[in-house]
Amino acid sequence: MREPEGLYELTPHAEDVPTGIPLVAGLTGFADAGSAVQQLAEYLAETVDLVPIAVFDDDELLDYRARRPIIEFEEDHLTSFTPASLVLSLGRDEIGKPFLLLTGYEPDFQWNRFTAAVIGLLDRFGVTSTTWVQSVPMPVPHTRPMQVTVGGTRRDLIDSMSAWRPTTRVPSNVLHLLEYRLAEQERQVAEFVLLVPHYLSDTELPAAVSKGLEVVSAATGLLFPIDALRDRSRDFFARVDEQVAGNEELGALVKALEDRHDAYMAGNPLRSPLVDGEGEVPSADELAAELEKFLAIRRSHDDDA
Repeated sequence: MREPEGLYELTPHAEDVPTGIPLVAGLTGFADAGSAVQQLAEYLAETVDLVPIAVFDDDELLDYRARRPIIEFEEDHLTSFTPASLVLSLGRDEIGKPFLLLTGYEPDFQWNRFTAAVIGLLDRFGVTSTTWVQSVPMPVPHTRPMQVTVGGTRRDLIDSMSAWRPTTRVPSNVLHLLEYRLAEQERQVAEFVLLVPHYLSDTELPAAVSKGLEVVSAATGLLFPIDALRDRSRDFFARVDEQVAGNEELGALVKALEDRHDAYMAGNPLRSPLVDGEGEVPSADELAAELEKFLAIRRSHDDDA
């Protein structure tokens, strides 16, 4: 096998990567119900200052005929060519904590070599944990908090957050192979599968993005701005509720899904330790306020002692 390092080029910013930081990953090309992974990558690109660290070679990894690049045509000439991209970037969350982010397309070719290349980059930068997100359509109602299936080696996350634990055979994602190789090496890796209402799987679902950020935060301690996502999600579901209310057949479907969901969760009452009573993650400002409150109480106790 050719050297894995030949699949990518490091940028000058690779020298700026601190050691001991987490990797977050999400690649498009398989399932992606609710466009969760695509939206997650776009949202982070909009809200986090990302600097490319390693850029992978499209000509080695991408089947252009299966996922054709976009060409812009204006009247009588071509104005732009937008190639696909697969990039490892360095970012910082709302409180300045650094992390690596792997986003872009899922490779069509050379999975073993690509996986070896990613593991080599993890070694190079001393990555402490790997967290990746995907989404699948499920017969669940939009009127309940979105649930996840958790895989990997993080027993704490599996026990506290995995609402559905199937034993099954499924088509794999290249990140499944990465997870498998990391587990063989007894490294910290967590896979989060977002369970998206099947009747909304073809939409761009804001709740899937906020849930993706929630589980990444739970796994890594990173904090991201989500207030805008919460507002978008409420507006989106308000429109869905209007449609459900005006369609008796759809209303009956949602009611049946609610009953089945509630019966299942009654025997499996899992909640993320990061969510509030409404099933939402606090904002960075809210968490900072709680931290200040905790520190003030602790200082008071220290002074009394």
